[in-house]
Amino acid sequence: MKLTVKGQVTIPQRLRKRYGLQPETEVVFEETAAGVLIKPAASGRTAKLKTALRKSRGSAAVKTTDELMRLTRGED
Repeated sequence: MKLTVKGQVTIPQRLRKRYGLQPETEVVFEETAAGVLIKPAASGRTAKLKTALRKSRGSAAVKTTDELMRLTRGED
């Protein structure tokens, strides 16, 4: 594969199919110790979900599994 003068490269069809890279799919480039990783960018919905999960971490009203089990069973 060669990089064009515009910095473009064609991702082989077998890889596009394998990883679900459809036309108009946004991708991100990450530098790794082994080189450059190309992967689909998080969709708006996925990014929002990840943000919500990060914000909610550690915010549960129960502290133990026993408390959670009593709550889900309707026990007081």
